Amino acid sequence: MIRLFDDASYLRLIDGLERQLAKLLGLVLVVVMLMATVQLLGHLAWALTVPGNSWMGDQLIKVLGDVLNILIALEVLQNITSYLRRHVVQIELVLVTAMTAVARKVIVLPPGAESKPQLLAGLGIAVLSLAAAYWLVRSINLRRIQTKTGPAIGFRERHR
Repeated sequence: MIRLFDDASYLRLIDGLERQLAKLLGLVLVVVMLMATVQLLGHLAWALTVPGNSWMGDQLIKVLGDVLNILIALEVLQNITSYLRRHVVQIELVLVTAMTAVARKVIVLPPGAESKPQLLAGLGIAVLSLAAAYWLVRSINLRRIQTKTGPAIGFRERHR
């Protein structure tokens, strides 16, 4: 029987399937982003041709929400391509994507949301938690980089 179930062969198989699935998801995401961008541009072109169209109300919030949706999709695509390049999930990218998603939610809050204190408190807690997590991960990563590239020690200092 072929050594399909020995650890090395099994892990190679799973690794290959993961990479192919990530590529497929990336391709699907690119198609979705292209279609969303075309739809957004079409909606904007149509809205600009309507005389007397006001951009200061719901129209602006809808456009900002759509732009942020495309930006979030772009960040998810960066997560996928980063995984394919380095074969690790970069937590900083994931946290930035999550912060963008929460920011989008805050920006496009529907009218009357101010009367829902639990929703506002939850979004506030989410923003603070994600910001704290990002700060923590970022500071740890910066500390690692600094320890790898410390100041150079001169020849005389080394031999004292």
